[in-house]
Amino acid sequence: MTSDMQNKPARARKPRPAHGRGREDGPSSFQDKPGLAVRIAATRILAAVLEKKTSLDGMLDSENGNPIYRALSPADRALARAIVNSALRHLPRIETALSMLLDGPLPQGARSLHHVLVVGAAQMLYLDVPDHSAVDLAVEQAHRDPRNRRFVKLVNAVLRRLGREKTDIEKAVTAVSVLPDWFHARLVSAYGLEVAQRISEAQLTPSSIDLTVKADPALWAEKLGGTVMPNGSVRLGKFEGQIPSLEGFTEGAWWVQDLAASMPVRLLGDISGKRVADLCAAPGGKTAQLALAGAKVTALDQSGNRLRRLRENLDRLGLEAETVEVNMLKYQPEQLFDAVLLDAPCSSTGTLRKHPDVCWTKDETDIAKLAALQGQMLRHALTLVGPGGVVVFSNCSLDPSEGEAMIAEVLAEYPDVSRLAVRKEDWPGMEAAISPEGDLRTTPDMFGGVDGFFSCVLRKN
Repeated sequence: MTSDMQNKPARARKPRPAHGRGREDGPSSFQDKPGLAVRIAATRILAAVLEKKTSLDGMLDSENGNPIYRALSPADRALARAIVNSALRHLPRIETALSMLLDGPLPQGARSLHHVLVVGAAQMLYLDVPDHSAVDLAVEQAHRDPRNRRFVKLVNAVLRRLGREKTDIEKAVTAVSVLPDWFHARLVSAYGLEVAQRISEAQLTPSSIDLTVKADPALWAEKLGGTVMPNGSVRLGKFEGQIPSLEGFTEGAWWVQDLAASMPVRLLGDISGKRVADLCAAPGGKTAQLALAGAKVTALDQSGNRLRRLRENLDRLGLEAETVEVNMLKYQPEQLFDAVLLDAPCSSTGTLRKHPDVCWTKDETDIAKLAALQGQMLRHALTLVGPGGVVVFSNCSLDPSEGEAMIAEVLAEYPDVSRLAVRKEDWPGMEAAISPEGDLRTTPDMFGGVDGFFSCVLRKN
């Protein structure tokens, strides 16, 4: 959703005198006011996502992320993450709320001011931050930035009024979709308005932590205070702390894997003793599933660093797989495989609960390019199995052009390839995720919250 607050000069209604004085924003100038560094970091990260389409995960990396973010204490990093995540999850509603408090759009070129207001409003509307603190720090931040200093009174007036009228404003924006217009329209086209609205609201709910266990899901659900899901995953209850501190992590009894992400391998059925390739394997959750099921696994990835991480994960789990560093499109095995898993790179729009930046850093052009790449990868994957061989294609996109539509094109092109329909009776409790065509299609509103996933089973005749 593009803000409509940037076309012509604006003023706040009934502005009040600003407060707070300080120096210009520099590398060490904001350390003297508690909380200011956090807000500056959050604002810059938000700006990078919205203006430069920069991945949020990369900026929040503890070793190689944004320098201002890395300079924060662990507690301040957590707050900065919470502010940015809340701003991205609710951005259209925040922008609508701010537009209600302004007489007109913000001036041309005032994007930095827009981000300051969004960060302040996100704290006041969606986080447990005192209004006076959010207002004070936003005003101080505006004052120290030469670009925004002339708008200090406006920032003060807008956010103070937001605090006074918060209840009414929250009610007024509840009907606004929290997704960008282009993405919401595609969801409506694919799933209908009702499901699109459920998907939209589902991404506001924090993700659960699902585990794939090596054995005895009921036992581990009891040990960890979780619940066994219909597919055999274990879903943890409310959990605060570090995953490695949980019982069973060091021993390699389980690994973190979303319920939906665990399904593509399960769709392969009995693969014990079979030769199976995992074509885009890192970080290795699906590779581990294949190995646990008794397959002779060849795991491919074109990134050496990602393969090292995969091997480390397999070592902890006590599982084995052959690893090959290669672009899968150029891979030619000496012997064809019995089965292939292609969990293809995609727009990741099904992972908004975990990655709220996705729908702001990608657009329809990206989806079209990724769908074309996926088709190319699937066609190559089909050459890696002989007659009777099975290929499972999957990804975490909600867009049918990266799933159902692409599969239809490939099936029309290859008369010797057929779909193996997934049967609802084989997956009690998960019937809602099985499409009429026999594919697996999860959306974030299912099963108490899961990633949006598409999986299709193909057989070479």
